[in-house]
This record gives sequence, C-alpha cells and structure tokens, in this order.
Amino acid sequence: MFNTSYLNVDFPIPEGYLLLRDETPSIKELNRLLSQSKLETHNPQKLDLALKNSDFFLSIVEKSMYNLSGFVRVTSDKGLNANLWDLSALPGSNQQLLMDVLIHNSISIIKRELPGCSISIAA
Repeated sequence: MFNTSYLNVDFPIPEGYLLLRDETPSIKELNRLLSQSKLETHNPQKLDLALKNSDFFLSIVEKSMYNLSGFVRVTSDKGLNANLWDLSALPGSNQQLLMDVLIHNSISIIKRELPGCSISIAA
C-alpha cells in the first residue's frame, strides 16, 4: 500500500490516476506489473536493493483501487548520467499515455534536480 504524497505533474496524468514519487510499491506488486507488461521480473531481494539505491522512482496508481498501474525508477551518478529503469505500464488503452507520463515527468525531475546529466532508458 502507498502513502499519499502526490506529485505536481509537469505532464498531465489521465483522470482516475495518481502520480506518486518515492512511495515504495510492494515488491510483489512491482513484479506483477513487470510481468503483466511482458518485462523481466526480478529477484525480490535484488529488487528491494535496487529501489533503495535509486535516486527516485515514480509510481502511477489507479485512484479507486489504488492498484499499481505504472512505474519507473531512476539512478544517477549525480554528474553525467541518469538512467531510467523498469519503465512499465499496464497493457491496455492507457498504456502509452501512462508511459508518456512516467517518461516526461522523470525527465523534468532529472533536468531540475540533476542538471547536465545525459538521460538513458534501459529498455
């Protein structure tokens, strides 16, 4: 379950969803999202460590059920590089829009908090 620290969005999020920053989803929920998105899941201990070592991450949750619907985590060397990892959104009619929300808001945060970093997406 998530706390409710909402993020001011730079790229609008669809009605019925919330964009959260640094609210850690459960490892089980995150691996479920990755699996449903046809992405590789991770060993729970390694995924927990990856989350702890991330600079920040964004989660999209559906308001009504508070289900995890999108996720991305960001790492950086705080000088030259910032990387987006585990970018995923539930398949369906909103999938591309949710991915756009995650990418655009991540890039906006990186530009604001880690200026000068080049950005890559691990896909």
